[in-house]
Amino acid sequence: MTPRRILRRLSVAGAALVLLTPMTTAVAQAKPVVPTIAWGSCGTDPKLKPFQCATVEVPTDYDRPHDATTTIALTRLPASDPAHKIGTLFTNPGGPGGSGVDLVQQAGQLIYTPQVRAQFDILGFDPRGVSRSDPATCYPTAAEEERALANVPAFPVTATEERRFIVDMAKVAINCRTTSPDRLAHYSTANVARDMDLLRQAVGDEKLSYVGYSYGTYLGATYAKLFPNKVRALVLDGTLSPEWYSGSNGDPNPVGVRLKQGEGAYDTYEQFLAECKKAAANCALNQLGDPTTVVESTLERLKTDPIELGLPDGTTLTVTYAVAVAATFSNLYDPIGFPALAQMWAQLAGQNRTKAAATAPQALVEWNRRKEDYNSVGTVLQPCVEARQSHRPLAYPAYADAADRRAPHFGRFRAWVGIQCEFLGIRDTDDFRGPWQNTVQSPVLVFGTRHDPATPYEATRPYADLYPDARMVTVEGWGHTTIGKSTCADRMITDYLTALESPADGATCNQDRKPFDPVPTGTKALNLLPQ
Repeated sequence: MTPRRILRRLSVAGAALVLLTPMTTAVAQAKPVVPTIAWGSCGTDPKLKPFQCATVEVPTDYDRPHDATTTIALTRLPASDPAHKIGTLFTNPGGPGGSGVDLVQQAGQLIYTPQVRAQFDILGFDPRGVSRSDPATCYPTAAEEERALANVPAFPVTATEERRFIVDMAKVAINCRTTSPDRLAHYSTANVARDMDLLRQAVGDEKLSYVGYSYGTYLGATYAKLFPNKVRALVLDGTLSPEWYSGSNGDPNPVGVRLKQGEGAYDTYEQFLAECKKAAANCALNQLGDPTTVVESTLERLKTDPIELGLPDGTTLTVTYAVAVAATFSNLYDPIGFPALAQMWAQLAGQNRTKAAATAPQALVEWNRRKEDYNSVGTVLQPCVEARQSHRPLAYPAYADAADRRAPHFGRFRAWVGIQCEFLGIRDTDDFRGPWQNTVQSPVLVFGTRHDPATPYEATRPYADLYPDARMVTVEGWGHTTIGKSTCADRMITDYLTALESPADGATCNQDRKPFDPVPTGTKALNLLPQ
C-alpha cells in the first residue's frame, strides 16, 4: 500500500473545526481581473496533439482579488465544427481532488458524443490545490510522503490498528497544515466555483455549460447558489448531497458516515453477487459454489490470514481484509469490470491459507496501479476546510462499528473518510455552507444510477429538488455515473447540451449491457473518476 492509494481511498466520491451555519462571510465586492487564456501546445506526446493547454492566474483570496494569485492549469479539446460552435463545455471529474485536465485528455474523445464534441470546446481544469494547479502538498517531497505512510493500511480493522491509524492521520494532518497552510486555507469548493466563473468569462461565454460527475455535482450546486443567473446548462451525474457532504443538515456524524457510501457500496456489492449467480458460467465464482458464501468466507479468512501475491513488476502485494474490501469498492464503479472482480475473488478463495507467491489477478493489479493518480494526499482534503466535523476523532472506532452493522465491510471502510480532517485546524472562511435551495431558472439535468456504490441513489431526488426545474433521470443499472454505460443517457445529455431539450422529470434509462454479458475484445471499464 502507498500513501496516495490510502488517502485517495479516504477521500469522498470524500470536514474543519467549527459547526456549519448559514454563510457568515462575504467575498469582497471588488471585481477580480478576468484572465487572458493563451492556448498552446500540451507537449510532445502524440496522444496530446488534439488538445490545447494553458495556465491562468486567479485570486488566491477573493476578498483581496488584486493581491496574491493561484495558478490554474487547463486544457481543451477544440470543437470539431467551429462554424456551429455553441460555446465551451466545462467539466469536473469529482473527487474532491480529481484532475479535470486528465479527464479531458484521457477521456474527452470517448465519453462525449460526436455532436457534443462538434459544437463545444471541451474544457477541463485542475481545481486549485489539485495536481497541476498549485497542489496542496503535505510533505516536502513525494518520496518523504511515501516513506511516512508506507505501512498505513487501507483502513483499520483491529483495535490496535485503529489506535495507530488515528495517530498516523493526526500526523498527516499536522504535516499538511505545516507544508501547505495558505493553499489549504483557500481551497474550498466555493473558491473553485469562483475560479470557474472567471474561466467562463475568459472563454467568452455569457453563461455556463457544465457537466459535473460525483463531487462535481457539489461544485455544480455551489456554482448554482453563487451564480444562479449565469447558468445555461448543468448536467449533474452521480449526485453528492450538499447537505450530507457539508453537514448543513445538522447530522453530527463524520463526513464519511454522512455520505452513506458504505450503504451504497454494500448495495452494489450485493447486486454484484446476485448478478454473478444469475450469470452461471459467465461468472467465475459459480465454479466454487454460491458466490455470496464463497466471497464472505474468504473475507472472513483474510482478517487473520492475508495472502501474498506477485505483481508484474516483480514486487508483491499483501492482500489483507482491508485491501480486498478497498479493491472491491473500486471495481464496483463500472459493471463491465464485474467479471474481473469475480475472477479476483475466485483466485483469492482458491488460494491456500498459507502465503504463496501466486500472481495477482488483474483487478488487483489495476487497483494497485491507480495509486499514482495523485501527487499528494493533500489534494483530497477539501472536506477538511469546508465541511462539518464530528470533533470526536477518538470515537471513530465506534462510528465504524455502527457503520459496519448497517453495511458490512464497506460501512467500516468509508466511515474513516475524513479522519485526518479532525486534526487539520484550517478552514476556508470564504466557503459556502448553505442553505442549498437555489434560484436557477434554466432546466438542469440530474442523473442517478439505481445501484451506485459512491453516490447512493437515495440522494438523487433530494438533490434534484434543490433546483426550481430539475429533470431527474434514473438509470436502471449498476456503477458510478453514466459514463460509458448508457446510450440512452448519452442521447439525453446530447439533446440537452446542444438544443436545451430536456426529458420529463422522472424519466428512466437502461444501461446498454448486463454486468456479466460477454465483453467485446479490447473493451475495458472506464474507471475514470476519482475514488
